[in-house]
Amino acid sequence: MKTEELRNLSEDELLVKEKALYDELAKLNTQRYTGSVEKPHKFGLIRQDIARIRTILKEKKDK
Repeated sequence: MKTEELRNLSEDELLVKEKALYDELAKLNTQRYTGSVEKPHKFGLIRQDIARIRTILKEKKDK
């Protein structure tokens, strides 16, 4: 997900997107512990997206 796309979203939309990413991360963790992760590289990508969203939310609150 690109930073510019995220900056154009409202705070509510960012929170919804963050929740969806946490849900996806939880599903991947479940797959990890059952031993059937198809795309292990997604862990890092999801964590990066969550960090981007949190950074943008913090920037918006500081303004």
